[in-house]
Amino acid sequence: MVRDLFLAIDVGTGGIRSALVSHDGEILKIFHKEHEQIVPRYGWSEQRPADWWAGTVETINQVLAEVDGAAARVAAICACGQMHGAVLVDSNGLLTRETAPLWNDKRTQPQADQLNKLIQPDDALRLTANLPSPAWPASKLMWLMENDPEAVAQAESLLMPKDWINLKLTGEYAQDYTEASLSFLMDQSTRDWSDELIALTGIPRNLLPPIRNPSEILGSLTERAANRLGLSPGIPVLVGAGDYPTALLGSGVCGAGMGSDVTGTSTIMTLIHNNPVMHPGVSNLLEPSGNWGSFTLLDAGGDAMRWARRAFHENRRSYSEVADVATRAQAGSNSLFFLPYLNGERFSNAPNSRAQFFGLTSGHGLAELHRSILEGVAFSVRLRLDALQGSAGRPERFVASSGGAKSRLWLEIKASMYNTPYVVPEELECGVVGAAILMASATGKFTDLRSASRHMVRFGDQINPNPEWCELYDRMMPIYSDLYNVSQQFYDRIDRL
Repeated sequence: MVRDLFLAIDVGTGGIRSALVSHDGEILKIFHKEHEQIVPRYGWSEQRPADWWAGTVETINQVLAEVDGAAARVAAICACGQMHGAVLVDSNGLLTRETAPLWNDKRTQPQADQLNKLIQPDDALRLTANLPSPAWPASKLMWLMENDPEAVAQAESLLMPKDWINLKLTGEYAQDYTEASLSFLMDQSTRDWSDELIALTGIPRNLLPPIRNPSEILGSLTERAANRLGLSPGIPVLVGAGDYPTALLGSGVCGAGMGSDVTGTSTIMTLIHNNPVMHPGVSNLLEPSGNWGSFTLLDAGGDAMRWARRAFHENRRSYSEVADVATRAQAGSNSLFFLPYLNGERFSNAPNSRAQFFGLTSGHGLAELHRSILEGVAFSVRLRLDALQGSAGRPERFVASSGGAKSRLWLEIKASMYNTPYVVPEELECGVVGAAILMASATGKFTDLRSASRHMVRFGDQINPNPEWCELYDRMMPIYSDLYNVSQQFYDRIDRL
């Protein structure tokens, strides 16, 4: 039997996905198993790693049963997963703590605040290309050392969620450099653990496993794991990577000069550079091909559309119907501006920012209101793009994914707002495709990740900037910027009301 299938595992926050992918990047079958998110207190967020493994076993068994001869056709296994979750295991591979705090756990804010007092921003950027954050594993380990010292003392290794699955598959301990680059423990210049940051945080050095390349073979599927999964022992298992950098790869964003726009409830904009962008408003991660992904998270995104659907239509119209209304308005919405900060703005000088329409007249109608919302989100992104670009300028193109990629009008607005073409991958399970690309490179199907990505990721039609819209948005942008800055003086006063 020819081994012509890749087995991809995605350890998500909401659940586990396992999929069989062909060498051409086609997903043959995919299964999903939800797992519980535990919230012991407000702002806390945990999961049981044991649930991840149970879901992995169940979904792999399901997917293998759906494809003829699949078990004998699997050429490699690769996992990606939610980033930053702190899994502690002992020398026997057993958990020293039943639950792991997740990326969205906020209990570690005091530890992040402590780090901000211990290190100057310029030094933090020099060492790790990022500023302290409650999301990073360094903050989580500091909390665990203070609040669950026994679990830390018994631990042999700190693993990320997909590394725990890899340990169950192979018996090997490792992290990859995409995860390590956002740990606040890795030296960005050497791409190894930083003695200076280890000393600063007080984290035991022995807890940090080797940092590996995501496309390396970590080990072979053990006989014990193979029996649970219905596979043959000895199948190569890759190191793998974090879910977001793997999804970048699986969306075709894998080289300097490329950009990613993931618009869901919020918006994550990522530009790929040869070097990190040293700016306090920018975070930096290593993506699987070894370049730096400089990214920023904006609270404005699909949530603005969700609000419009509820506020104007009481949820009786679909998102596509709301977008259709917006197509009736001219570009610029007849000089109507919308600041989209409906739920504040976490990463700004004014986290209590509010939303507003500005420039309303009796000549405006529902079409202009809806279009100005789409344009307002794009203006808010453009406000951050200059810092995100570093010295590189606009990317060659943006690849759009998640819910925002479904609106043709929104993509046309964004392409013209940033004067950069947009494309959308035909396969939106980008994490699974990215894992398959890693396997295609590791098993010699392609010479490198970029050539594998070019072969395995297919795009729809390119959406090009509209020159007339570009010129109009260029004239509107300074007004939006002034509105943004001037409005900040009112937010504290509104809060006091």
